[in-house]
Amino acid sequence: MSDIWGYQPTTGYTAGNTLTGWKVEATDGSIGKVDKHSDEVGSSYLVVDTGVWIFGKHVLLPAGTVTRVDAAEEKIYVDRTKEQIKAAPEFDKDKHLGDAGYHEEVGGHYGRHRAV
Repeated sequence: MSDIWGYQPTTGYTAGNTLTGWKVEATDGSIGKVDKHSDEVGSSYLVVDTGVWIFGKHVLLPAGTVTRVDAAEEKIYVDRTKEQIKAAPEFDKDKHLGDAGYHEEVGGHYGRHRAV
């Protein structure tokens, strides 16, 4: 299995590009906009502000869920459904920056729920 916390080379993402404010598309529709992101090796992710979709919550998406980055449209496509994303462990802004167990939990969720 590929590294869930790294961008795949085929996505079109270039390290150092800002994705903040870009729209995020699940396989079955829009889920929100990027609030912040990281392209740190082995710990790359998107934090997505879901707006009203799940009551203004944020979700953490490992970079390995990204299938395509469209710079022209400022959209990021992920290979998970809205339901898979909604069912993920709740985003915890304190835990996600240093709690390896939290990253394992989130990575495990997305690793188990791969799109087919």
